[in-house]
Amino acid sequence: MSNFAYKRGVASGEKMSEGGTITPETQIKELTEKLEEETDRLLKLYAAYEQQEAELRDTKAEVEVLEKEIVEREIEKESLEALLTEKDARIRELEMRAGKAGKQVEHLEPELRKMEEKFTREKDRLGKVFSIAEELDNDLRLAVVELQTRDEWYMDHMSLFEDLNKAIKRRYEMIEAAAEAERQSQHMGRAIAERMDEMVEARAAEMTIEEATEIDSTESEEKSSEDEAAVESAESEEEEWNWSEQVLTGVMEKNGITDRDAFIEFAKSYDMDGNRYLKGSELGAAASDFVAKDAPVEEPSEETPSEEVSQESQSDSEEQSDNDREPEVVWRNTSDSQGNQ
Repeated sequence: MSNFAYKRGVASGEKMSEGGTITPETQIKELTEKLEEETDRLLKLYAAYEQQEAELRDTKAEVEVLEKEIVEREIEKESLEALLTEKDARIRELEMRAGKAGKQVEHLEPELRKMEEKFTREKDRLGKVFSIAEELDNDLRLAVVELQTRDEWYMDHMSLFEDLNKAIKRRYEMIEAAAEAERQSQHMGRAIAERMDEMVEARAAEMTIEEATEIDSTESEEKSSEDEAAVESAESEEEEWNWSEQVLTGVMEKNGITDRDAFIEFAKSYDMDGNRYLKGSELGAAASDFVAKDAPVEEPSEETPSEEVSQESQSDSEEQSDNDREPEVVWRNTSDSQGNQ
Protein backbone atom coordinates (compact mmCIF):
# COMPACT_ATOMS: atom_id res chain seq x y z
CA MET A 1 0.00 0.00 0.00
CA SER A 2 2.86 2.35 0.74
CA ASN A 3 4.35 1.74 -2.66
CA PHE A 4 0.98 2.29 -4.30
CA ALA A 5 0.49 5.54 -2.41
CA TYR A 6 3.97 6.63 -3.25
CA LYS A 7 3.42 5.91 -6.91
CA ARG A 8 0.06 7.61 -6.80
CA GLY A 9 1.59 10.63 -5.20
CA VAL A 10 4.34 10.75 -7.71
CA ALA A 11 1.89 10.40 -10.58
CA SER A 12 -0.44 12.99 -9.17
CA GLY A 13 2.52 15.26 -8.67
CA GLU A 14 3.50 14.93 -12.24
CA LYS A 15 0.00 15.59 -13.42
CA MET A 16 -0.34 18.30 -11.12
CA SER A 17 2.93 19.70 -12.26
CA GLU A 18 1.87 19.51 -15.83
CA GLY A 19 -1.65 20.55 -15.71
CA GLY A 20 -2.21 21.28 -12.13
CA THR A 21 -5.34 19.00 -12.14
CA ILE A 22 -6.01 15.12 -12.26
CA THR A 23 -7.90 13.92 -15.25
CA PRO A 24 -10.26 10.91 -15.22
CA GLU A 25 -8.20 9.04 -17.72
CA THR A 26 -5.25 9.33 -15.52
CA GLN A 27 -7.27 8.22 -12.59
CA ILE A 28 -8.72 5.25 -14.54
CA LYS A 29 -5.32 4.31 -15.71
CA GLU A 30 -4.00 4.42 -12.24
CA LEU A 31 -6.91 2.35 -10.96
CA THR A 32 -6.45 -0.09 -13.77
CA GLU A 33 -2.82 -0.46 -12.96
CA LYS A 34 -3.68 -0.73 -9.38
CA LEU A 35 -6.29 -3.40 -10.16
CA GLU A 36 -3.83 -5.32 -12.19
CA GLU A 37 -1.31 -5.15 -9.45
CA GLU A 38 -3.86 -6.20 -6.87
CA THR A 39 -5.10 -8.97 -9.14
CA ASP A 40 -1.57 -10.15 -9.67
CA ARG A 41 -0.99 -10.06 -5.97
CA LEU A 42 -4.25 -11.86 -5.34
CA LEU A 43 -3.38 -14.54 -7.86
CA LYS A 44 -0.02 -14.95 -6.24
CA LEU A 45 -1.68 -15.09 -2.84
CA TYR A 46 -4.22 -17.63 -4.14
CA ALA A 47 -1.48 -19.71 -5.67
CA ALA A 48 0.45 -19.50 -2.43
CA TYR A 49 -2.75 -20.39 -0.56
CA GLU A 50 -3.39 -23.38 -2.77
CA GLN A 51 0.23 -24.41 -2.38
CA GLN A 52 -0.02 -24.00 1.36
CA GLU A 53 -3.31 -25.90 1.36
CA ALA A 54 -1.74 -28.74 -0.66
CA GLU A 55 1.23 -28.75 1.65
CA LEU A 56 -1.20 -28.77 4.57
CA ARG A 57 -3.05 -31.76 3.12
CA ASP A 58 0.24 -33.53 2.52
CA THR A 59 1.32 -32.66 6.01
CA LYS A 60 -1.97 -33.96 7.43
CA ALA A 61 -1.57 -37.15 5.43
CA GLU A 62 1.98 -37.48 6.65
CA VAL A 63 0.78 -36.78 10.18
CA GLU A 64 -1.88 -39.48 9.86
CA VAL A 65 0.67 -41.89 8.45
CA LEU A 66 3.09 -41.00 11.19
CA GLU A 67 0.35 -41.38 13.80
CA LYS A 68 -0.44 -44.82 12.40
CA GLU A 69 3.24 -45.65 12.43
CA ILE A 70 3.42 -44.36 16.00
CA VAL A 71 0.50 -46.61 16.97
CA GLU A 72 2.11 -49.55 15.21
CA ARG A 73 5.41 -48.76 16.82
CA GLU A 74 3.70 -48.54 20.19
CA ILE A 75 2.09 -51.92 19.59
CA GLU A 76 5.41 -53.32 18.44
CA LYS A 77 7.06 -51.73 21.44
CA GLU A 78 4.50 -53.30 23.78
CA SER A 79 4.95 -56.69 22.10
CA LEU A 80 8.71 -56.34 22.32
CA GLU A 81 8.43 -55.31 25.94
CA ALA A 82 6.22 -58.34 26.60
CA LEU A 83 8.70 -60.53 24.74
CA LEU A 84 11.56 -58.99 26.69
CA THR A 85 9.65 -59.61 29.91
CA GLU A 86 9.06 -63.21 28.90
CA LYS A 87 12.69 -63.56 27.90
CA ASP A 88 13.78 -62.05 31.20
CA ALA A 89 11.53 -64.48 33.07
CA ARG A 90 12.88 -67.34 30.97
CA ILE A 91 16.44 -66.19 31.59
CA ARG A 92 15.78 -65.94 35.33
CA GLU A 93 14.19 -69.39 35.27
CA LEU A 94 17.16 -70.80 33.36
CA GLU A 95 19.51 -69.09 35.76
CA MET A 96 17.62 -70.64 38.68
CA ARG A 97 17.73 -74.04 37.00
CA ALA A 98 21.41 -73.57 36.27
CA GLY A 99 21.98 -72.70 39.92
CA LYS A 100 20.00 -75.74 41.04
CA ALA A 101 21.82 -77.92 38.50
CA GLY A 102 25.13 -76.60 39.76
CA LYS A 103 24.16 -77.44 43.31
CA GLN A 104 22.94 -80.86 42.20
CA VAL A 105 26.21 -81.42 40.35
CA GLU A 106 28.12 -80.48 43.47
CA HIS A 107 25.94 -82.83 45.48
CA LEU A 108 26.10 -85.67 42.92
CA GLU A 109 29.81 -85.54 42.19
CA PRO A 110 30.65 -87.78 45.21
CA GLU A 111 27.88 -90.16 44.16
CA LEU A 112 29.28 -90.16 40.63
CA ARG A 113 32.71 -91.09 41.91
CA LYS A 114 31.18 -93.87 43.99
CA MET A 115 29.22 -95.12 40.98
CA GLU A 116 32.38 -95.06 38.87
CA GLU A 117 34.15 -97.15 41.49
CA LYS A 118 31.20 -99.56 41.61
CA PHE A 119 31.16 -99.70 37.82
CA THR A 120 34.86 -100.55 37.77
CA ARG A 121 34.37 -103.31 40.35
CA GLU A 122 31.31 -104.69 38.55
CA LYS A 123 33.18 -104.56 35.26
CA ASP A 124 35.98 -106.65 36.74
CA ARG A 125 33.46 -109.05 38.25
CA LEU A 126 31.62 -109.29 34.94
CA GLY A 127 34.88 -110.11 33.19
CA LYS A 128 35.54 -112.89 35.68
CA VAL A 129 31.96 -114.15 35.35
CA PHE A 130 32.26 -114.08 31.58
CA SER A 131 35.48 -116.09 31.70
CA ILE A 132 33.82 -118.58 34.06
CA ALA A 133 30.81 -118.71 31.73
CA GLU A 134 33.11 -119.50 28.80
CA GLU A 135 34.73 -122.29 30.80
CA LEU A 136 31.31 -123.63 31.79
CA ASP A 137 30.16 -123.42 28.19
CA ASN A 138 33.17 -125.42 27.07
CA ASP A 139 32.53 -127.95 29.84
CA LEU A 140 28.88 -128.07 28.80
CA ARG A 141 29.81 -128.78 25.20
CA LEU A 142 32.15 -131.56 26.30
CA ALA A 143 29.43 -132.95 28.58
CA VAL A 144 26.90 -132.81 25.73
CA VAL A 145 29.29 -134.70 23.46
CA GLU A 146 29.90 -137.27 26.19
CA LEU A 147 26.16 -137.62 26.83
CA GLN A 148 25.47 -138.03 23.13
CA THR A 149 28.15 -140.71 22.91
CA ARG A 150 26.76 -142.40 26.01
CA ASP A 151 23.21 -142.25 24.63
CA GLU A 152 24.34 -143.73 21.33
CA TRP A 153 26.10 -146.53 23.18
CA TYR A 154 23.04 -147.06 25.37
CA MET A 155 20.73 -147.17 22.33
CA ASP A 156 23.02 -149.76 20.75
CA HIS A 157 22.93 -151.91 23.92
CA MET A 158 19.47 -150.97 25.18
CA SER A 159 18.04 -154.41 24.41
CA LEU A 160 20.55 -156.00 26.77
CA PHE A 161 19.52 -153.72 29.62
CA GLU A 162 15.85 -154.31 28.88
CA ASP A 163 16.36 -158.05 28.88
CA LEU A 164 18.34 -157.84 32.11
CA ASN A 165 15.70 -155.66 33.73
CA LYS A 166 12.95 -158.01 32.60
CA ALA A 167 14.86 -161.01 33.91
CA ILE A 168 15.42 -159.36 37.29
CA LYS A 169 11.78 -158.33 37.52
CA ARG A 170 10.69 -161.80 36.45
CA ARG A 171 12.95 -163.36 39.07
CA TYR A 172 11.55 -161.23 41.88
CA GLU A 173 8.01 -161.81 40.65
CA MET A 174 8.59 -165.56 40.63
CA ILE A 175 10.16 -165.47 44.08
CA GLU A 176 7.30 -163.39 45.45
CA ALA A 177 4.70 -165.56 43.70
CA ALA A 178 6.29 -168.75 45.03
CA ALA A 179 6.55 -167.34 48.54
CA GLU A 180 2.97 -166.08 48.40
CA ALA A 181 1.74 -169.42 47.06
CA GLU A 182 3.62 -171.25 49.80
CA ARG A 183 2.18 -168.94 52.46
CA GLN A 184 -1.32 -169.37 51.08
CA SER A 185 -0.83 -173.14 50.91
CA GLN A 186 0.36 -173.28 54.50
CA HIS A 187 -2.47 -171.04 55.63
CA MET A 188 -5.07 -173.07 53.76
CA GLY A 189 -3.58 -176.28 55.13
CA ARG A 190 -3.76 -175.00 58.69
CA ALA A 191 -7.30 -173.70 58.13
CA ILE A 192 -8.46 -176.99 56.62
CA ALA A 193 -6.82 -179.00 59.40
CA GLU A 194 -8.40 -176.84 62.08
CA ARG A 195 -11.78 -177.06 60.38
CA MET A 196 -11.54 -180.80 60.01
CA ASP A 197 -10.52 -181.20 63.65
CA GLU A 198 -13.50 -179.15 64.73
CA MET A 199 -15.85 -181.18 62.54
CA VAL A 200 -14.37 -184.44 63.75
CA GLU A 201 -14.63 -183.43 67.40
CA ALA A 202 -18.20 -182.15 66.92
CA ARG A 203 -19.43 -185.26 65.22
CA ALA A 204 -17.23 -187.84 66.93
CA ALA A 205 -20.00 -188.98 69.23
CA GLU A 206 -22.57 -189.31 66.42
CA MET A 207 -20.47 -190.90 63.74
CA THR A 208 -20.86 -194.49 62.84
CA ILE A 209 -18.34 -196.74 61.28
CA GLU A 210 -19.86 -196.17 57.85
CA GLU A 211 -19.74 -192.43 58.21
CA ALA A 212 -16.11 -192.67 59.34
CA THR A 213 -15.26 -194.76 56.28
CA GLU A 214 -17.10 -192.30 54.03
CA ILE A 215 -15.20 -189.39 55.56
CA ASP A 216 -11.92 -191.22 55.01
CA SER A 217 -12.84 -191.85 51.39
CA THR A 218 -13.82 -188.18 50.84
CA GLU A 219 -10.57 -187.02 52.44
CA SER A 220 -8.57 -189.31 50.19
CA GLU A 221 -10.49 -188.04 47.15
CA GLU A 222 -9.89 -184.41 48.18
CA LYS A 223 -6.19 -185.09 48.67
CA SER A 224 -5.98 -186.82 45.31
CA SER A 225 -7.80 -183.91 43.62
CA GLU A 226 -5.43 -181.42 45.34
CA ASP A 227 -2.44 -183.46 44.18
CA GLU A 228 -3.79 -183.51 40.63
CA ALA A 229 -4.35 -179.73 40.72
CA ALA A 230 -0.81 -179.19 42.05
CA VAL A 231 0.58 -181.42 39.27
CA GLU A 232 -1.42 -179.55 36.63
CA SER A 233 -0.30 -176.16 38.00
CA ALA A 234 3.31 -177.37 38.04
CA GLU A 235 2.96 -178.56 34.44
CA SER A 236 1.41 -175.23 33.41
CA GLU A 237 4.21 -173.40 35.19
CA GLU A 238 6.74 -175.60 33.46
CA GLU A 239 5.19 -174.68 30.14
CA GLU A 240 5.58 -170.92 30.80
CA TRP A 241 8.94 -170.01 29.27
CA ASN A 242 9.95 -166.43 28.46
CA TRP A 243 12.62 -164.88 26.31
CA SER A 244 13.35 -161.71 24.36
CA GLU A 245 12.13 -162.03 20.78
CA GLN A 246 14.70 -159.51 19.58
CA VAL A 247 17.59 -161.37 21.24
CA LEU A 248 16.26 -164.74 20.04
CA THR A 249 15.94 -163.51 16.46
CA GLY A 250 19.42 -161.98 16.55
CA VAL A 251 21.00 -165.18 17.93
CA MET A 252 19.23 -167.33 15.33
CA GLU A 253 20.27 -165.03 12.48
CA LYS A 254 23.84 -164.84 13.75
CA ASN A 255 24.22 -168.64 13.96
CA GLY A 256 22.11 -169.43 10.89
CA ILE A 257 19.37 -171.33 12.79
CA THR A 258 16.02 -171.70 11.02
CA ASP A 259 14.11 -174.24 13.15
CA ARG A 260 12.70 -171.96 15.86
CA ASP A 261 10.71 -174.52 17.90
CA ALA A 262 13.50 -177.09 17.96
CA PHE A 263 16.02 -174.48 19.01
CA ILE A 264 13.73 -173.21 21.82
CA GLU A 265 13.22 -176.76 23.14
CA PHE A 266 16.96 -177.33 22.94
CA ALA A 267 17.72 -174.03 24.71
CA LYS A 268 15.41 -174.80 27.67
CA SER A 269 18.03 -177.15 29.04
CA TYR A 270 20.46 -174.19 29.28
CA ASP A 271 18.33 -172.31 31.84
CA MET A 272 21.01 -172.42 34.52
CA ASP A 273 19.22 -170.19 37.04
CA GLY A 274 15.94 -172.08 36.73
CA ASN A 275 13.75 -168.99 36.27
CA ARG A 276 12.27 -170.18 32.94
CA TYR A 277 13.68 -167.07 31.23
CA LEU A 278 16.25 -167.60 28.48
CA LYS A 279 18.86 -164.87 28.67
CA GLY A 280 21.08 -163.76 25.82
CA SER A 281 24.08 -165.67 27.17
CA GLU A 282 21.99 -168.84 27.60
CA LEU A 283 20.59 -168.51 24.09
CA GLY A 284 24.10 -167.91 22.74
CA ALA A 285 25.46 -171.02 24.47
CA ALA A 286 22.49 -173.07 23.29
CA ALA A 287 22.93 -171.76 19.74
CA SER A 288 26.61 -172.72 19.75
CA ASP A 289 25.79 -176.29 20.87
CA PHE A 290 22.78 -176.47 18.55
CA VAL A 291 24.92 -175.59 15.57
CA ALA A 292 27.85 -177.69 16.77
CA LYS A 293 25.84 -180.90 17.14
CA ASP A 294 25.16 -181.00 13.40
CA ALA A 295 28.61 -179.71 12.38
CA PRO A 296 31.51 -182.09 11.50
CA VAL A 297 33.97 -183.01 14.24
CA GLU A 298 36.95 -180.65 14.38
CA GLU A 299 40.56 -181.36 15.31
CA PRO A 300 41.18 -182.74 18.82
CA SER A 301 43.52 -179.89 19.68
CA GLU A 302 40.71 -177.36 19.50
CA GLU A 303 38.35 -176.83 22.38
CA THR A 304 34.96 -178.45 21.92
CA PRO A 305 31.81 -176.35 21.95
CA SER A 306 30.49 -178.32 24.91
CA GLU A 307 33.45 -177.22 26.99
CA GLU A 308 32.88 -173.62 25.91
CA VAL A 309 29.20 -173.99 26.75
CA SER A 310 30.04 -175.47 30.13
CA GLN A 311 32.46 -172.62 30.84
CA GLU A 312 29.95 -170.02 29.71
CA SER A 313 27.15 -171.71 31.66
CA GLN A 314 29.40 -171.86 34.73
CA SER A 315 30.23 -168.14 34.42
CA ASP A 316 26.56 -167.34 33.84
CA SER A 317 25.56 -169.39 36.88
CA GLU A 318 28.16 -167.56 38.97
CA GLU A 319 26.87 -164.20 37.71
CA GLN A 320 23.30 -165.29 38.39
CA SER A 321 24.21 -166.39 41.92
CA ASP A 322 25.79 -162.98 42.46
CA ASN A 323 22.62 -161.39 41.14
CA ASP A 324 20.55 -163.53 43.52
CA ARG A 325 22.64 -162.43 46.47
CA GLU A 326 22.64 -158.68 45.82
CA PRO A 327 20.72 -157.48 42.71
CA GLU A 328 21.22 -153.78 43.42
CA VAL A 329 24.99 -154.12 43.65
CA VAL A 330 25.00 -156.11 40.41
CA TRP A 331 23.05 -153.31 38.72
CA ARG A 332 25.57 -150.70 39.86
CA ASN A 333 28.46 -152.87 38.74
CA THR A 334 26.77 -153.33 35.39
CA SER A 335 26.37 -149.56 34.96
CA ASP A 336 30.01 -149.06 35.98
CA SER A 337 31.11 -151.60 33.41
CA GLN A 338 29.01 -149.77 30.84
CA GLY A 339 30.75 -146.50 31.69
CA ASN A 340 34.15 -148.19 31.37
CA GLN A 341 33.17 -149.49 27.97
